[in-house]
Amino acid sequence: MIDYIKGDIAELTPTSATLETHGIGYFINISLNTYTSISGQKSAKLYIYEAIREDAYQLYGFSEKQERELFILLISVSGIGASTGRMILSSMTVQELTNVIASGNSDILKTVKGIGTKTAQRVIVDLKDKIKVSGIESVEMFAKTSQAGEEAIAALVMLGFPQQASQKAVSKILKDKPDSTVEQVIKTALKML
Repeated sequence: MIDYIKGDIAELTPTSATLETHGIGYFINISLNTYTSISGQKSAKLYIYEAIREDAYQLYGFSEKQERELFILLISVSGIGASTGRMILSSMTVQELTNVIASGNSDILKTVKGIGTKTAQRVIVDLKDKIKVSGIESVEMFAKTSQAGEEAIAALVMLGFPQQASQKAVSKILKDKPDSTVEQVIKTALKML
């Protein structure tokens, strides 16, 4: 089994990456979260999930081990294949998805293309206990409803900071001081990142 592939990024699209290592180009399906974290880089290390079927051999790559673990859990749910699992992980970050599952909020899952009511409920029922067991911890979702939080994260990403690190920093700042302005949040986050 391939654990990860590390190499130069030969091609990159929002849904796939071709990593060249030792003269071999590996075509790897990726999520939008992984695309965001590796775009702008010359090389990358992707944690691999191999989908081996009778008619196809496909690689799915993730920039973090936690995202791969969550993908494996998702595709273990009846009715969720690799494409749908990737679609879910493209719609939400690992932290957001673990919070949705831990809180049992199937309405948010239904907003993902291809996920109906029954499938969303099945994901929550099947994975609620497994998330705690697998070591994927549910962290508090950053304040998405907060306008200051959204603007601060967008500004930090434009400045070149990774989205997940920016979200984590902004979430912590807004948890400590919920009435902070955008400028205050950005200044504090810049000191943390």
